[in-house]
Amino acid sequence: MANPTMESLIGATVYDSAGEPIGRVENFYLDNQTGAPTWVAMMDATGDGPTLIPLDGAGYRTEDMSLRVPYAEKQIRTAPHLEHDGRIDPRAEQELMAYYSSGQRRSIPMGATNAAARQRIRPGAEEPMTYGGDQGAGLTRSEERLVVGTDREETGTARLHKYVVEEEQTITVPTTHEEARLVREPITDRTDATIGEQDQEIVLHADRVTAHKETVPVERVGLVVDEVADEQTVSDTVRKERIEAEGVREDRMRDEKNDRA
Repeated sequence: MANPTMESLIGATVYDSAGEPIGRVENFYLDNQTGAPTWVAMMDATGDGPTLIPLDGAGYRTEDMSLRVPYAEKQIRTAPHLEHDGRIDPRAEQELMAYYSSGQRRSIPMGATNAAARQRIRPGAEEPMTYGGDQGAGLTRSEERLVVGTDREETGTARLHKYVVEEEQTITVPTTHEEARLVREPITDRTDATIGEQDQEIVLHADRVTAHKETVPVERVGLVVDEVADEQTVSDTVRKERIEAEGVREDRMRDEKNDRA
């Protein structure tokens, strides 16, 4: 926002000269004759009523729309509190001006405002609130800015498919079997014996390997989606407006170019 209005600054955070937040903008006080804003009313967390701070030397930051004042927090906290009736009488204003003039400031000394103009906010390095003469309607300079975002879109699919393969499996199994062997024992007890043919038969045993198949679960396989961060570079051509002045003093034009730089 190149020239924010006073309405857009209502509720903005107020920072002291050390860059610390101390309150929020509640309202602005205007000069009865010129209509130029000269004081800002700040409301803090104490709720004791608004604290008035001079706008001379104050500035704003475009990135967060914050108001920066060149006074220390302690000096602002101890400033005289005026009754909140929507107006500042000349005597009270002189009292406030004398109080703030007695303290130290971060920038230029407080001076009188131009009685012929409305206040305009000019952005810059320190972005001071300045009071100028009749500026006329002026020209608004615009420029294109590359706005980058992301859209979620489908890039592919992933699926699980189960199929069957065959493989040979070999297992060694320990087994036993029986074997017959000849054993001779001498006979010490003499008994009658007969001579003739005779047979004796015994049964031999052996382990026989058997095999069968059974289906058992061995693991569970699933799909998990992970987000992986990466970077992509986007470039495009943007347009900017430039304003040239005619019939303006060269030194003033040079100062304005330096301000923009």
